[in-house]
Order: sequence, then C-alpha cells, then structure tokens
Amino acid sequence: MNLIEELRWRGMLHDFMPGTEEQLASEMTSGYIGFDPTAKSLHIGNLATIMLLVHLQRAGHKPLALVGGATGMIGDPSGKSAERNLLDETTLRENQEGIKKQLEKFLDFDCGANSAEIVNNYDWFNEFSFLGFLRDVGKHITVNYMMAKDSVKKRITAEEGDRVEGLSYTEFAYQLIQGYDFYHLYKTKGVKIQMGASDQWGNITTGTELIRRMDGGKAFAMVGKLVTKSDGTKFGKSEGGNVWLDPNLTTPYKFYQFWLNLSDEEAEKLIKVYTLIPQEEIAQITEEHKQAPHLRLLQKALAKDVTIRVHSEEDYNAAVDASEILFGKGDLETLKGLKEDVLLSVFEGVPQIEVSQADYAAAATVTDLLSEVTGGHVFESKGEAKRMIKNGGVSVNRQKVQSAEDSVNFELLQGKYLVVQKGKKNYYLISVN
Repeated sequence: MNLIEELRWRGMLHDFMPGTEEQLASEMTSGYIGFDPTAKSLHIGNLATIMLLVHLQRAGHKPLALVGGATGMIGDPSGKSAERNLLDETTLRENQEGIKKQLEKFLDFDCGANSAEIVNNYDWFNEFSFLGFLRDVGKHITVNYMMAKDSVKKRITAEEGDRVEGLSYTEFAYQLIQGYDFYHLYKTKGVKIQMGASDQWGNITTGTELIRRMDGGKAFAMVGKLVTKSDGTKFGKSEGGNVWLDPNLTTPYKFYQFWLNLSDEEAEKLIKVYTLIPQEEIAQITEEHKQAPHLRLLQKALAKDVTIRVHSEEDYNAAVDASEILFGKGDLETLKGLKEDVLLSVFEGVPQIEVSQADYAAAATVTDLLSEVTGGHVFESKGEAKRMIKNGGVSVNRQKVQSAEDSVNFELLQGKYLVVQKGKKNYYLISVN
C-alpha cells in the first residue's frame, strides 16, 4: 500500500514536504502525531488525525503517538483566537491516561517491527531547565522565523475592525517546544516524519528546521486536510458540543446518531476519512445510495463502521435498536434491553413527566395515570384518554392498552420509567420516583 496514494484518494492529504514520498518508499519509516491532553477524551476531530497514523501503520511504517504531558501545560495557539486556560498537573495526568487508552483501540502495539508506541514529552522535558532550553535549543531558531508562522501572525495582527487578542510568550514558545519533540524523537527513536492536521504545518516545519540546524539531519512534514462541515466550520461538534470518543461523555447511541444524521454530501466525503472501507466498496455504496437516497446507505455504513471501532459491536447493535424505537419498531424486550443512559438519550427530546411512587401506586386505572396523575401532560381529561384508548391509539412500553379500565401493573424500565405512545408520533417518558 502506498501511503500518499491512499491518503490522496481518500481526500485526506493536504500537503507534504519534498522528499517525503521518496523517504516512505526507501524504508520502513517512523512517524508521529502529537495529542495534547486538554480534555480527558479525544473527540471525532482528533479521530481524523488518528486515522493518519492508522494508514501509516497499514502501509508498513511505524506509528508513534505523542501524548503532550509537557506541551499540554502551555497550549498550542494554532487555530485559536485567544489563549486557552491552563490545566493543573493532576488534571493533565488524568487526561493523559484517558487518551492513551483510546489510542490503543486504533493502533496495533504488537505486530513486530512496526508496532505502535505511545510516548509522553513530559518524560524529556521534566528535567530540562529554562536556561538549558534557551542555550541548547532556543539559539537555533530566530524570532523572525517564529514570527513568520501563520499561527503567530493571526494572533498579533487583525483584520480591519477586529480586536487583537495578542499572544503570550508561553504560547509563542509552543512551536519551539513542539519542534524539540520532533528533534528528540528523531535522535532517540529515528522518527523522520511528523504528521498532523493542516493547521499544524507551521509547528511541524519548525521541527524539521530544528533537526536541520541542530543535527544537520533531514526530516519531513506531512499534514492532512482539516475536516470541515459543508458550511466550512470545523467538524467534530454537534449542537450539544464536541462529539467525544469516551462513552461517558457522548453515549454510543448519540455517537451513532451523529453519523446517521450527516448530509449526503458530508457522508460521501467522510466515509473515506473515518473508515477503512476499500475504494471499490465505497464506490459501490455511493452508487447504491444515489439510487435510493432515502435509505441513507452511506450514513448507515459510516455510522456502523465508526461506532464499532470506537465502541463495540454490542454498542452498535444497541444503538441501532434504540434508533428504531421512535420509528415504531421494537417491543418491550427492546426497551428492557436499553441501558438507562441510552433510554434517556433516545427520549431526550420528548416530554418527561415525574410521578411520585405514592401517586403511581394510587392510580386505579391506566386512564387515571395518563390524565390526572400525570397532571394532564399526556391527556388533559379522562374522557380524551378513554376515547383514544378505545380507538387503539395508546401504548405503554410498546404494549397496546386494551381497555381504559386496565389496572396499572406495568413493568417499569430500569425500575422507574414508562414509555407512553399516543398516536403514531407523540411520545412521553414517565419517571416514577
């Protein structure tokens, strides 16, 4: 497999330094990408970058993932309009561990010579004194060189009418510290390529320049395209914020739904970026999708592949089952099989009604429960409830209510919930506390 060609047809390649292709063709090459632990989980924007490492390894090369225990204390100005808040050391360590576990899902750490490695730049920076760094590293890169970087220029100059945020020395020095990471890995592990998203080009090339000036060596930069939405904004966020890889921050159901709800244009582009599905198969899925867009074959193939790799096949199957509930599919057993967080995610947008255990126990009939006990939120009157029940339009936990006089003896989901459906599209979630 030719890495450059693979990334090119997938639409993932933005730029690379001259000589990169020749280097990759000449030998098994070690390459790395850095991930700053600014949160305890990576998100799907980071996943696009991880896929660069995945393809590097698939092409027979050796991937290293650098967790920035040191650089995370500073903050990278690339792509930022203002300086971000700095995290304390305890939080950074917790974040580092979370990110390490996630990276281990995507890379093979036991496949011989090109087994993946995870490194932490805190290991070589923790005893590096400020004066020592200035003497041994800082003297090799001029301020003029650093000022010419886009990430710096965007923060110290402004378009007409915009306010200049400015740039602290801390963030200004970030590119030098990242550059030294590359030099250190070049010297200690023979790393010759650094990769990242296109907004990292300036920082990465500082590293190649540092290697040239400090050691007379030759190293290379390769960056992927920033993944953006159809409106040009950065990809990786839903209306509720980042779409995280950690199931405690974004449930597998919400994760699956995110991919399922992409536009056709986005799905056709991103199935190449986020999956390992071969070119011929993607072409076939795309053609079948165009014949019947309403079936959303592209979105389903993308959502399945990514959900299984990030979470598990079990989580994927549960997400599919949960997704079909609002379309009238599934039965009581389907509802009982949903974990509480998934159940709440599925019915997040429907009215949720709290009922005390005493009031629930006191409800003589299902009519009383769905009218008076629920405060008129499901049915405003007993008469309205009786009429709809008589016409077969009411179900509780996917079981049709047969009579308005039925007693209240439903099996509570997760010991506390009832899902009420009124007509075809009106849902309510009753919580008995």
